[in-house]
Amino acid sequence: MLNRGSGLEIKNNYSLEKLNTFGLDVASEFFYIVKSLRELKIVLRENKTKKITIIGGGSNILFTKFLDGLCLKIDLKGIDVVEENKNNVVVKVMAGENWHDFVKWSVNKGFGGVENLSLIPGLVGAAPIQNIGAYGVELKDVFVSCETVNIKDQTEKEFDEKRCLFGYRTSRFKTIDKNIYVIISIKLRLTKKKHKYNISYGSVKEEIGNRKINLKSISKAVIKIRKSKLPDTNFIGNCGSFFKNPVINEKKYFELKNMYPSISAFKVEKNQYKVSAAWLIEYLKYKGKSIGNVGVYKNQALVLVNLGGATGKEVLYLADKITSEVYSTFQISLQPEVEIL
Repeated sequence: MLNRGSGLEIKNNYSLEKLNTFGLDVASEFFYIVKSLRELKIVLRENKTKKITIIGGGSNILFTKFLDGLCLKIDLKGIDVVEENKNNVVVKVMAGENWHDFVKWSVNKGFGGVENLSLIPGLVGAAPIQNIGAYGVELKDVFVSCETVNIKDQTEKEFDEKRCLFGYRTSRFKTIDKNIYVIISIKLRLTKKKHKYNISYGSVKEEIGNRKINLKSISKAVIKIRKSKLPDTNFIGNCGSFFKNPVINEKKYFELKNMYPSISAFKVEKNQYKVSAAWLIEYLKYKGKSIGNVGVYKNQALVLVNLGGATGKEVLYLADKITSEVYSTFQISLQPEVEIL
């Protein structure tokens, strides 16, 4: 299909197998790679009647069926320092940049704040949608704002940190404004000096050992830990952590602690505890288990893997089976971290 007037070539029946990290063989009715803001506005304007699906790195999506409508892959590039003083910098990062490449860029520049978020898969544009986080740090901790384009009328709008309504692995772009905006860039405030190192979470401190604590040592430690737990998507299809860690109230936590003394959880607020979803799944002996072409990764119970030739429906079947058994055993509702389409 060729859009007359604009000259933008939109592809038909396009395979998304190499554009999703699960490696699922699905196709989109129409497909286009967006390389500029101008192209984005044109393609949205000329395809108003079609259902629009936005993808980045495909690392947080489970495709369960043929994708109707137009799928747009955002490929806007660029990293720039837009503000600077003796203590901080504000960097503007375009949505199509690889997140981990941006973290490496920041660490190499001596800019602190995102080193704990090393090796998180995906593109920068997805970071605010998910409020990505790892090892005691979340995107909102360094977030300034993001620039967006409205899918319906192509108007531009900027959202600051407060208006993004960030929560645990969520934001307004995943809830009240889902499928309303395309994120085209983000701004983050990073430190140039007086870095606030966070090594208290998980085994980061242990992994650093006797090495000097700095941006590079923290990043290297996080990378090593993540590689030991998560399968390489180049060899095993997966979307990283499939489920969120559920948050329960204090009463529920102590009830479970009494019944299951080894349960893994930690206090997040006055009367709330975050429970390890991996512990719940592992307790039910799903770690390393497979059903057909799908399995639970042997080194991390949160990760569902494509063992070869899996369909999205097979992945969803296993996810639903785990969710159902967790609820019947613990009366805890597991929520997916990935977007299911």
